[in-house]
Amino acid sequence: MTRTASLKAFAKVNLGLRVLSKRPDGYHELSTVFQTVSLADSLEIAYSPSRTTQISVLGTPEIQDNLVERSARKLLDLMKISAKAVFTLGKKVPTGAGLGGGSSDAAAVLLALPVLAGKRISMEILHDVASELGSDVAYFLRGGTALGMGRGEELYPLPDAPSARALLVAPAIHSSTADAYRDLSVTLTSQSAQTKLSSFQSRAWSGCYTDMGNDFERVIFARHPELARIRERLIRLGATSAMMTGSGSSIFGIFSDLEKLSKARLQFSNAQVFPVSFVSRARYQSSWIRALQPHVKGSEWPPQSLYAR
Repeated sequence: MTRTASLKAFAKVNLGLRVLSKRPDGYHELSTVFQTVSLADSLEIAYSPSRTTQISVLGTPEIQDNLVERSARKLLDLMKISAKAVFTLGKKVPTGAGLGGGSSDAAAVLLALPVLAGKRISMEILHDVASELGSDVAYFLRGGTALGMGRGEELYPLPDAPSARALLVAPAIHSSTADAYRDLSVTLTSQSAQTKLSSFQSRAWSGCYTDMGNDFERVIFARHPELARIRERLIRLGATSAMMTGSGSSIFGIFSDLEKLSKARLQFSNAQVFPVSFVSRARYQSSWIRALQPHVKGSEWPPQSLYAR
């Protein structure tokens, strides 16, 4: 019997991002505040038992090393089952733009596939699998507002950021994360890292999420000055604050005046532009429970399969 689900894989922005010292494993220690936004990919899943595992990812564009397929294969191996799983992915979140689209797609598979397969998997195990797939994947297992540390996979839920509307501007610029880390590493010291960490975390825990800053802006804007101009333009058009998300290249501006947001939307003809709203953790998780009906029971998190024995 085939079981199906229609899901939304929401994007994220970083309300603040501080890059600290380089770790012995080659990664950088960072501290960031993640926030879910309403822009989302669509993901259709059709699952049926099979003697052999067959995983298909349909839709455009073709994506190298697709995280949907990787996460599905890891889960099926973990659950020790074979199945036919067909995923139809509708991409709306721009790739390589600092919005976490691929990571959110992967998390969607981790949350939904066990439900359709009739298996119980704890959040702890899902988190471990997510961390193997990418630094941001674990965040999308919960959504809302969260403090990310380590590589971003060490997560602490925060009080929800105040509801807000924003304009996301995604220009056709590829921002290399590797280059950004390399350029930034030259200026990092252990003393400045400790100072940044203490200041950033005290603001995060107090729920003060405005103007937290993004360390990547300095080096990315030096390589791509047009991104700095987008941020400045958003402020001139009425945004109360504006900053880059992740290592770029998307810039978002928060607007308290919806009329100004609507007018600003028309001023960026050379970029993709998306009006978005912040999504709370409760709204994020309830949207999952609704999307997975009639395959779930109750409102537990992560979603629990009606078919699990």
